[in-house]
Amino acid sequence: MICTSIGESTMQKCLDALEGLAFAEIRLDKMAVAIGDVRNIFSRHSRLIATCRPGEIEDEKRKVFLIEAISAGAAFVDLEVDSEDTFKNEIVRHARARGCRVIVSYHDFERTPKRAELEHVVDWCFETGADIAKIACRVNSTGECALLLGLLHDSRPLVVVGMGRKGRITRIVAPLLGSLFTYASAGEGRETEEGQIDRESLEGIWERLKNVRD
Repeated sequence: MICTSIGESTMQKCLDALEGLAFAEIRLDKMAVAIGDVRNIFSRHSRLIATCRPGEIEDEKRKVFLIEAISAGAAFVDLEVDSEDTFKNEIVRHARARGCRVIVSYHDFERTPKRAELEHVVDWCFETGADIAKIACRVNSTGECALLLGLLHDSRPLVVVGMGRKGRITRIVAPLLGSLFTYASAGEGRETEEGQIDRESLEGIWERLKNVRD
C-alpha cells in the first residue's frame, strides 16, 4: 500500500493534491495553516495520517493541530517516540477516544543503528502506545537496507523506511516483505523527505514486478 506524503503550503493546495488519493499523510509542519484549515482538511477524507514534525512549529501548537486533526476525523496520528511523555500521552488519549490509530515513529537522519538498537527502538514505540511502529533511518550502504528490512520478521505492525538515495530500494520492497505501507511523493519535486519516489513511478515499478512474478 502506498501512502502519499503531502506537504503543500496551503489548505487549498493540499485539498487539490488529495484528489483521487486513497491514502495520504498530511505534513502539517510544512504548511501555513490555521486551526480551521486543519479541520477542513481532515473532515474531507477518511484515510489520512496527521503528522506535524518538531522544529518549525512549537510543541504546544503542534499538539493543538494534531488534536484538531484527530477530532476532525484523522484515521492515523503520527507521534515521535522521543517526544515528551506528557505530549505523547495527551495525543494518545485523544486518539483512543476517537478511534484514531497511533503511529509512533523513530527517525535517525544520520545513520541506521545496529540491529539490537533498532529492536530496542521498536519495543520502545509499542511501549509508548503505538498501534503501528514506524522506523525511518538514513541509509548509507546496502547492508543498512538489509538491517531495516530485517525488522519485518517482527509480527507486530511495522513500517520501515530507508531515507536518502541509497535507501530508495526499501521504499519499493518493504511492503512486499511485510511493511504495512510505504511513503511516496505526490510527484517529482514534491518530496517531503529525501529519497521518496513519486507515487506514479512507484506504482509502475510494482506493476512491472508483478508481471515478472506472474
